[in-house]
Amino acid sequence: MNIRLYYKYFSSRITPKWVILLIDVLLVVFSMFMAATLQLGMPTMKMIFPLWVSTTAFCVLANVLLFHLNRTYVGVIRYSSFVDIYRIFISLTAAYGLVCLGNFLWGLGNARILLPNSMILTAYAVNFSLMVCLRILVKMVHELMTFDRRHSVRVFIYGFKGTGVNVAKSLRVNRNNYFRLRGFISDDAGYIGKQAMGCRVYANDDDLLDVLIEHRVQAIIVSPEKVRRLETSGMIDRLIAGDIRVLTVPPLNEWRDGRIQSAQIKDIQIEDLLQREPIQVDIRRIASHIEGKRILITGAAGSIGREIVRQIAALNPYLLILVDQAESPLHAVQLELFDNWRDVSTRVLVADITNPTRMESIFKEYRPQFVLHAAAYKHVPMMEDNVSEAIQVNVLGTCIVADLAVKYNAGKFVMVSTDKAVNPTNVMGCSKRLAEIYVQSLSRKLALNNQGDGVKFITTRFGNVLGSNGSVIPRFKQQIERGGPVTVTHPEVIRYFMTIPEACRLVLEAGSMGKGGEIYIFDMGTPVKIVELARRMIYLSGRKNVKIEFTGLRHGEKLYEELLNVKEETCPTYHEKIMIAHVREYDYDEVKKDLRHLIEVSYTSDVIELVRCMKKIVPEFISKNSEFEALDNPLF
Repeated sequence: MNIRLYYKYFSSRITPKWVILLIDVLLVVFSMFMAATLQLGMPTMKMIFPLWVSTTAFCVLANVLLFHLNRTYVGVIRYSSFVDIYRIFISLTAAYGLVCLGNFLWGLGNARILLPNSMILTAYAVNFSLMVCLRILVKMVHELMTFDRRHSVRVFIYGFKGTGVNVAKSLRVNRNNYFRLRGFISDDAGYIGKQAMGCRVYANDDDLLDVLIEHRVQAIIVSPEKVRRLETSGMIDRLIAGDIRVLTVPPLNEWRDGRIQSAQIKDIQIEDLLQREPIQVDIRRIASHIEGKRILITGAAGSIGREIVRQIAALNPYLLILVDQAESPLHAVQLELFDNWRDVSTRVLVADITNPTRMESIFKEYRPQFVLHAAAYKHVPMMEDNVSEAIQVNVLGTCIVADLAVKYNAGKFVMVSTDKAVNPTNVMGCSKRLAEIYVQSLSRKLALNNQGDGVKFITTRFGNVLGSNGSVIPRFKQQIERGGPVTVTHPEVIRYFMTIPEACRLVLEAGSMGKGGEIYIFDMGTPVKIVELARRMIYLSGRKNVKIEFTGLRHGEKLYEELLNVKEETCPTYHEKIMIAHVREYDYDEVKKDLRHLIEVSYTSDVIELVRCMKKIVPEFISKNSEFEALDNPLF
């Protein structure tokens, strides 16, 4: 067994506290001896040896008392930190201060020779240096003997101020750490060229890749506040070119005992790079519309509905009424509420929004004051093959819930729509546009009938959300894990992305600001090319051999999504991320008549006639990559 194995064996044992205390006491005695010898000389030392013994004994007692009070000996020496050094400083300063004071008072009542206080202060300085050096030495030996260079990863940390330095310190004290810090990267010119923890700070510029190659760096650890900057600076592309891994750490509030663990340092995910600057909302304004009220959420078990449940549960509603027809996912929501918001009164109801009797019984019993309508079928290709279901759930279901909101005076009705309702090219998008038309025309009718104190209908539109059911990202992850290929429909297809929490925050913000009849659209940021998204995900996974295959646009799919019809205009709101769309207005009675006929047709097997009716109501509905394209031919 070699020295390293011996050391690992013994270092796995924790030194008893009494042993550390004994060593510290011996250092006190040695410091007093060194100070007396150096300052007084050995001949004088022999002459006043009894006085030195009594003073040293008092010094030991004072230090033991302060060591005990400050717990300087209870820590593991090899994991010592600045806090331990601070405790040592406080303890020694107080103890030697007591010794100096005792020495002075003893001299007042006795004519004997005293030990000079300068000697005691010298002993204090020697003692402090020895105790700190001992801990540093043990720490250095431990790191040297336990660090496996053969399996270590040479890293730079992107981010110097704040979290970046904390990450570096945490790596140094982590016993399971296998990262070797070789440098820092900073965007602040004032820090470039400086040194920290024995490593230099480098600039995030065009020469960075050469620096990384020169130091044989294998990975970059990105502090949380630098993730967004990583993407916008173009640095990620340079790292891809250099085959350098990108790792992230969680926010400081998720660290364990103030330290980052190696297991918490993970490869960056594509969701991290797609996230934008945090969206700020007026939480007090939102809470004023939620607190103490009965809130009904349809589609509560879906991706959007579930996040809305989480956010509303934190705003102290009087009652949460959760409706969904998916039994198992709804049960999961119920368990989550029990675990995290046990005090929130909740009713979890398995119900189909297309069942008017069941829905009316819910409205009659619970009298919701705020309705958030998130229930819908959203998968484009599936709805292209199941047109009647898209109409019955997305259109009929919305009509039923909206009419009941009016009948039972719900106060506010917020409908979650989609960017696919704009210039729809598929059945799903058109069905959501039809739902928008009904809600907006109903709101207009109420306003014309001077029912301004009735239900305020609000519609929100946004694009794809990260991590939602049916999102492309989970699909790509599964394909990469299987070794590929990753299937992309078309090399030019682009999409907008937004995280589920920020989408739901904006839905609630729009709901709080709405006066009735508005269609709110959200600033979705910059659209993302899906093939580039796939390439990034393959790189981040480390599986460079995974191929990309183009399968062609799916039924009803288009290359890009729009948030506004070309004939529509927008006007700003007080929130920079939310705008109001000015859209064509429809007469409620005509809409009611057309939709009644449409729904009747949906119960037949004549799918062609059903889609023809949809196109008649929504003339901008032009099918793409679908069997229904023939209906757009005037001669058909």
